[in-house]
Amino acid sequence: MKTRTLGRSGLTVSALGLGCMGMSMNYGPPEDKGEMIALLRSAVERGVTFFDTAEVYGPFSNEELVGEGLAPVRDQVVIATKFGFNIIPETGERRGLNSRPAHIRAVAEASLKRLRTDVIDLLYQHRVDPKVPIEEVAGTVKDLIAEGKVRHFGLSEAGAATIRRAHAVQPIAALESEYSLWARDPEAEVLPVCEELGIGFVPWSPLGQGFLTGTVDPNATFDPADVRSRFPRFTPEAMRANQGLVDLVQRIAQAKGATPAQIALAWLLARNLSIVPIPGTRKLHRLDENMAAAGVELSSDELAEMTSAASRIEIKGARGTGHEQYG
Repeated sequence: MKTRTLGRSGLTVSALGLGCMGMSMNYGPPEDKGEMIALLRSAVERGVTFFDTAEVYGPFSNEELVGEGLAPVRDQVVIATKFGFNIIPETGERRGLNSRPAHIRAVAEASLKRLRTDVIDLLYQHRVDPKVPIEEVAGTVKDLIAEGKVRHFGLSEAGAATIRRAHAVQPIAALESEYSLWARDPEAEVLPVCEELGIGFVPWSPLGQGFLTGTVDPNATFDPADVRSRFPRFTPEAMRANQGLVDLVQRIAQAKGATPAQIALAWLLARNLSIVPIPGTRKLHRLDENMAAAGVELSSDELAEMTSAASRIEIKGARGTGHEQYG
């Protein structure tokens, strides 16, 4: 597996990471714990060194899974987790945002225990909290770094102005936001400021929640336990309207002798050397397929042609829940 450095942070990771959320939530009931631990360790054997989780995934259970799965190889991997929500421990209910300094500290301590580690490699603010100045958030993480409990600071779904303000207090190693061929919002302002400031970019849902793989039937309906049942882009009408993007990826995949998923990931990798996608999966063969994308080379002409063709396809439906925005 090739490696990349996230911006100018010095944090070097595998060119593709593994998003672990889906092992515990959002795509149906959690998978068997033993099987997911085996998958995590298989990922390490294949050269993956970057693993993404959060306290809210489960909630809590995904951090526990990642902590147990990676404990024997902790010195070989980089673990990223996130704070930023009010979570009722007894019920797991999420009640709004909370990035107050005391809460950040409490979450960090709890995450350290669940992850079975003495330091968090990359700690993200999961969502910008409008009630807490970003300078206070960055300052709190700066203190945690000084105390040796955190190594690097990150933001998720933050806008350009917020990134600048936070970075002035504590350098940001990575910005994690949705980015793929059908979610190109970061290109206008966020990616340029990341490049300017030397911040790595970590795309979540780089395969469009599976849509860009070409395996989602445009007429499909989703189980209520599947988060896509609530996403505007996964109504049958929207999926049929957006099929042109899948057709584009499939056409290029056929010409390159690759799969649609590999082409979608290769497009992201070719955009910037500080981009590290984190596709998620529950299946070993999909892990192998995704990781092989690091070996798919798109020429500058192919990249330009693909980007231009995708730009002409009007995507129907808001991304995520329909309420996603950069703070």
